[in-house]
Amino acid sequence: MVINSGQARQVLAAVGDQGPRGERLKAFFGCMYYAALRPEEAIDLRREENLISLPESGWGELRLTHSQPRSGTRWTDIGQSRERRELKHRALGETRLVPVHPELVILLREHMERFGTGRGGRILTGPRGGTVAEWGYLEVFHAARREALGDADARTPLMGRPYDLRHAAVSTWLNAGVPAAQVAEWAGHSVGRVLALPIIFCFLLG
Repeated sequence: MVINSGQARQVLAAVGDQGPRGERLKAFFGCMYYAALRPEEAIDLRREENLISLPESGWGELRLTHSQPRSGTRWTDIGQSRERRELKHRALGETRLVPVHPELVILLREHMERFGTGRGGRILTGPRGGTVAEWGYLEVFHAARREALGDADARTPLMGRPYDLRHAAVSTWLNAGVPAAQVAEWAGHSVGRVLALPIIFCFLLG
């Protein structure tokens, strides 16, 4: 279920309160809410390759080039659970431009100043510089969700999974009057899928 901007910010703040892991993951979840990135796209973000503009204030811009979907070690060519691939719904070599909200600009700049970058210039990493682990970010997410939303809302489907942050970003863009075709381009969706999201949200809230 979609959340409003106040709830999203409360959850992001609560993520940062979840100890050292949460502090490292705040920008990760911020990428999902403010830029509609998929988890596997945020995991692959690299400073030199993907950051077109990250000013001290105002809007920035990302150019997404790859993702690291989780397939399990049996299904990758490198024996690891994630493998670098082309963007979802994009041919090999195709890229996607995404605006960076001023609040996400701040999150990313603060994150890199504090934690630096990992192997290959990756921005969002685990404590030892490796790939962000799914079990770790899910644990932090659900703890932060309970803290931010309270017991009553935490028992509902409201933002029941991290991916709902991405859906909230799409909904926010549409509600701000951004044309559906532009939202689809930024989010890496089809226009039909983007237009269906508000209907899905209304049904769930209904």
